[in-house]
Amino acid sequence: MSRSALRICPLCEATCGLTLTVEGTRVTGARGDRKDVFSKGFICPKGASFGAVDGDPDRLRTPLLRENGRLREASWEEAFDAVAAGLRPVVERYGPDAVGVVLGNPNVHTVAGALYPQVLIAALRTRSLFTASTVDQMPKHVSSGLLFGDANAIPVPDLDHTGHLLLIGANPLESNGSLCTAPDFPGRLKALKARGGHLTVVDPRRTRTAQLADRHLAIRPGTDALLLAAMVTVLFEEGLTDLGHLTPHVQDVDELRSALGDFTPEAVAEACDIDADFIRVLARELAAAPTAAVYARIGSCTVPHGTLASWLVDVLNVLTGNLDRPGGALFPQAATDKAPRPAGPGRGFALGRWHSRVRQLPEAKGELPLSALAEEIDTATHRGEPVRALIAVAANPVLSAPDGDRLDKALDSLDFMVSVDPYLNETSRHAHVVLPPPPPSQSPHHDFAFNTLAVRNQVRYSRPAVPLEPGRMAESEILARLILAATGMHGADPAAVDAMVIDQTLGKAVQEKHSPVYGRDPEELADRLTGDTGPERRLDMMLRLGPYGDGFGVRPDGLTLAELLAHPHGIDLGPLRPRLPQPLKTRSGKVELLPEPIAGDLPRLRQALGERPEGLVLVGRRHLRSNNSWMHNVPALTGGSNRCTLHIHPEDAARLGVRDGADVRVKGAGGELVAPVEVTDAVRPGVVSLPHGWGHDRPGSRMSHASKSPGVNVNQLLDGSRLDPLSGNAVLNGVPVQVSATP
Repeated sequence: MSRSALRICPLCEATCGLTLTVEGTRVTGARGDRKDVFSKGFICPKGASFGAVDGDPDRLRTPLLRENGRLREASWEEAFDAVAAGLRPVVERYGPDAVGVVLGNPNVHTVAGALYPQVLIAALRTRSLFTASTVDQMPKHVSSGLLFGDANAIPVPDLDHTGHLLLIGANPLESNGSLCTAPDFPGRLKALKARGGHLTVVDPRRTRTAQLADRHLAIRPGTDALLLAAMVTVLFEEGLTDLGHLTPHVQDVDELRSALGDFTPEAVAEACDIDADFIRVLARELAAAPTAAVYARIGSCTVPHGTLASWLVDVLNVLTGNLDRPGGALFPQAATDKAPRPAGPGRGFALGRWHSRVRQLPEAKGELPLSALAEEIDTATHRGEPVRALIAVAANPVLSAPDGDRLDKALDSLDFMVSVDPYLNETSRHAHVVLPPPPPSQSPHHDFAFNTLAVRNQVRYSRPAVPLEPGRMAESEILARLILAATGMHGADPAAVDAMVIDQTLGKAVQEKHSPVYGRDPEELADRLTGDTGPERRLDMMLRLGPYGDGFGVRPDGLTLAELLAHPHGIDLGPLRPRLPQPLKTRSGKVELLPEPIAGDLPRLRQALGERPEGLVLVGRRHLRSNNSWMHNVPALTGGSNRCTLHIHPEDAARLGVRDGADVRVKGAGGELVAPVEVTDAVRPGVVSLPHGWGHDRPGSRMSHASKSPGVNVNQLLDGSRLDPLSGNAVLNGVPVQVSATP
């Protein structure tokens, strides 16, 4: 007999509400939840395939333990005994930095992934942290940290109210949005046009999003920062700046004008391959629009000037008065954010507080570049011990980081490795212990990260749709036990981890004068928490302490977990609202338009004015039915147009003697590969495109469907040497490659 259950989709950043059909303990169908306060019934192919993803027969069900070079099934007790025996000697002999932690993208899609990894890192006291952020969005974190004093204060476009959207290096019709949580992003763009708004897309590919636009600019890859700098120059030259309400909250305007004076439209036109007059039109239209927003994503982040491009996006929003106003770009306010503190100067944001051993690469936001992971394992220097043990949580850097072949070998040399992963994939196959979390239907869901980036303030929570199967262990308990095993407390009650976090959080909150619980007894507050599990009690605590919370009884109509559970389709908290100056944490208490690290990087951008790529350059792409390397093992989400092919323009194909459907050899600084060709004018001349996340052909993995059409790993064309210096982000786009026909 079937039943229905509500669930927030965890398969991309759109966070759509689903109504699942459940038969026994199996999810047999998924449709959009029409009553969901945020997504209102929207669903994409990934959400519709929730049951197939959830029930993938290749998902691991029990831990795996390496014995005599082979992985065998083991009990949970055996697995955690092995983790404690493998990690603690490394820490005790070589120090905490000898244990590396790698966090993959799926961590921000689960409750446990949001709540426990930072506890693990703090308890280990390791500085050897690597995450997917440095092959993705780290430039935006760094630019936000430098501008606003908070690396997580990321303004998002007010999609539902803006009249003019300039979209750069993003393809939300395929990605469903990124660093901008918006269910039915395509529908919101169509609504923008229907109300008379204007959409401009800047992208070297004619994507599905570009096809929807009023104007598409096929920019030369990697030159977004030059284009944006020229637009800023036009605003100053033509007297089009109008900070309006932002004026008292912004500094360094005159200094900015002087610093960017060289980047005129005429100076950047050839490098960008965009006509100078057209650049002026873009700037004038942006300034003239009653409401407007500039939004840029991964195509502008994974390039040599990613941080500068991310910075200039918000500079344009500031100079046109569109930051922090309806219809512009605003700061969301999530229900689990900390209670707003009084406006005023903060601690600011610092880069390079420590450095990697081998290349002395600076940390950013507490992280070292993922591109440096292999060398931090396999290279000895006089500056400390290499990484000898690794904890990988939902991470597959063999595919997602540059030069996976080198990392593949480096992982084999580790003294010990533990992987928390539902699959035996290209990375977890190296582990000494694999700890598999249960499928999504058996886990709770709340979007801690994505609600801080949402285009409308709302809050939703899903309890597990299906009971935990016998023999499974909740992801929260897996990570809590991992923390205990890694920090010398193996065998302690895993509930102690949540209790410790609650005690620490409430103990700090009662000492903060702006907190709703200032001066109260933390033990009394802890006793008032509700929830069936440690994560639920922590969620209840965060809601109560947050900007909409009840303050533990101070505001009787405020949010609590009980209130959220009483609204299974979510609670609408209203449209985005102006919040400045409260979110600012810079030392000045203002938006610092020209931070010193940014000013110091401008000479490098100035050098790019004279750079012209010779030959072909590579850009990535994604498909609506994919999310990095996660979903290629699900038959319903592969095949058709979702294939690993090289897109090449007809002019380049003719010049190289390449025909549609043939195999070609692609060579880069990190290696070479062979891929089939699609000849298409969807890419501009001089540009080729390969999708990310493929390459499922390494022995020892257990992904039976993915291995049938493995594709190639585009990141193997990279050697990891090309980074954005401010953020440490890998340069994945605009990379020179050589393409030749195969015999």
